[in-house]
Amino acid sequence: MSDIDSLLTARRSLRLCIDKSKALSSALGRAGPRLEEINQRLPALEAAVRPIRAQRDALLAVGGHIDRAVGPAAAVLKVFDAVHGLERSLLSDPRSDLAGYLSVVKRLEEALKFLAENCALAIQWLGDIVEYLEDNSVADERYLSNLKKSLDCLRELQDSEGDERARGLDGGLLDVALDKLEGEFRRLLVDHGAPPLQMQQPADENETPCIAPSPLPGVVVQKLQAVLDRLIANGRLDRCIAIYTEVRSANARASLRALNLDYLEISTEEFNGVQSIEGYIVQWGRHLEFAVKHLFELEYRLCGEVLERIGTDAWTECFAHIAEQAGMLDFLRFGKTVTESKKDPIKLVKMLDIFASMNKLRLDFNRLFRSKACNEIQSLTRDLVKRLVEGVCDIFWELIVQVELQRQMPPPADGGVPKLVSFITSYCNQLLGDNYRPLLNQVLDIQRSWQKEKFQEGLLNDAILNVIRALEGNLEIWSKTYEDTALAHLFMMNCHWHFNKHLKGTKLGNLMGESWLQDHEHFKEYFLTLYLKETWGKLPALLSREGLIYFYGGRATARDLVKKRLKAFNEVFDELYRKHMNWVVSEKDLRERVCQSAVQAIVPVYRSYMQNYGPLVEQDASSSKYSKYSPQSLEKMVGSLFQLKPAKQATPKARHSNGKVNPALVTNQFCSAPTAV
Repeated sequence: MSDIDSLLTARRSLRLCIDKSKALSSALGRAGPRLEEINQRLPALEAAVRPIRAQRDALLAVGGHIDRAVGPAAAVLKVFDAVHGLERSLLSDPRSDLAGYLSVVKRLEEALKFLAENCALAIQWLGDIVEYLEDNSVADERYLSNLKKSLDCLRELQDSEGDERARGLDGGLLDVALDKLEGEFRRLLVDHGAPPLQMQQPADENETPCIAPSPLPGVVVQKLQAVLDRLIANGRLDRCIAIYTEVRSANARASLRALNLDYLEISTEEFNGVQSIEGYIVQWGRHLEFAVKHLFELEYRLCGEVLERIGTDAWTECFAHIAEQAGMLDFLRFGKTVTESKKDPIKLVKMLDIFASMNKLRLDFNRLFRSKACNEIQSLTRDLVKRLVEGVCDIFWELIVQVELQRQMPPPADGGVPKLVSFITSYCNQLLGDNYRPLLNQVLDIQRSWQKEKFQEGLLNDAILNVIRALEGNLEIWSKTYEDTALAHLFMMNCHWHFNKHLKGTKLGNLMGESWLQDHEHFKEYFLTLYLKETWGKLPALLSREGLIYFYGGRATARDLVKKRLKAFNEVFDELYRKHMNWVVSEKDLRERVCQSAVQAIVPVYRSYMQNYGPLVEQDASSSKYSKYSPQSLEKMVGSLFQLKPAKQATPKARHSNGKVNPALVTNQFCSAPTAV
């Protein structure tokens, strides 16, 4: 071969190598990205191939482990998906279909219960398979790491408290549903609550007032109970009781507010004794009876109907809160305020009124407020009854002492019946009457039992007898303080007539006895006689006819004697009239009797005297000085005596700080009166 051929062959060979190099270079350029991709996929491929590289026994067993773990986990996931399927229904308004809504809530509770009970099993099985994969190097480490993190989150959720776990399982859906049920519970109570209960006075005071029907229809009660069941099942009993108490308390307060009970807030400092709130005590008794027998009775029964599922102790506690928040404590505090006022006889009667109201409601109190939750009501009730008994007994047993203390006071200046006499007789009659005698006996019996003493049936009668005897002793002492004997006789005549006239046929008169009344009638006549003898009975003797026979002394002498005797008569009469104008005979019939007796004592004698001897002075220039009165004018003047004086203006009515006018104040006969008048 020639050199040229060799060169040509070498050139072709070189060109071929260059072409191959270019092809190889191009192939290598194209293979670079593919190699990078392969490099990136190698870990996954390695993980996929690793099970193949694992031991044969491990590969054969892993399938069973996976099946056991995936089964519970799949069931849990299926229920979890079902929970979220309830979301739309549970976010709706329960009022449109309460029964359906409650059914969905119950399904949610059952689902959450299933999840709570089965999540632990699913987590346990998943943990086992992860542990198996790790121990046998069947899975990739990063894959196992992700599985472990997920299992840790599930375990933390499983170990949390029940409510928190439920919120984790349902995303807080159950809380939302329960909040809506609470709102529906409140709405049912508010929307179907009856209007404020009206107090109606029964036509017959002895008639037992009928109890108003339940303010909630039966269907509504059933709905409330159904809602209550779901709320209680989810630990919301306290919230239910709070809502029920709030709504029903507001309803009860509205009923009481309509009665205008502002007077219950009066403090001891805001009134002067019981008299200033006497009218309110009558209202208090009626209002308390209405509150206990109607309003709280209704609330008590309604609590039992709606809340019976929570147990007697729980619903009676709920009722106790309603009664307290509605104002039951205010009624008891008002009674306590009355007992704290200053002592006077009127207070005894008013405390008996309060005791009567409490005694009338005793069985209702024992039934409605018997639970431990009513401890404050029970305590205030016991305290009030104790204060009433002690207060009544203190005033009653001091009555005779207070009467005797009045002996140091001066008697009426006009000789009239002392107000103390009329007050005590009327007061004792009131205590012996059918309204107060049984109550007072009961109170005295209670006090005796507290003192471990036996109650004597005649205890009240003996005490009243002693008071009246003490009052009679006052009269004897008062009569001796008059400087004018005639006025003393008039005073005793007035008082004895008062006893006889005003006590005959009364409870006190029957207690004192007929002979006692007759004695006062005799004493009245006795002092009337003494009074006439000391006063008008002296006038006829001044009109003596001695020395007036014409032919013995002559006409001039007779005229002088007549003038002298008429002048003396006029002076004594004027003096008697002047004094008697300020004296009083309290009773009209006795006043007419006294005036008539006085007229009979002087007018016939005066008329006869003037008919016989008046002409002797009538022709005299100064006849008017001696013929000062005609028989008719004397009769008229005497007949106008002893009239009762117009009553003084009453004390201006006091006002409370709330601007309301108190009832007119009654004078305290024992503590504040400066005299016995």
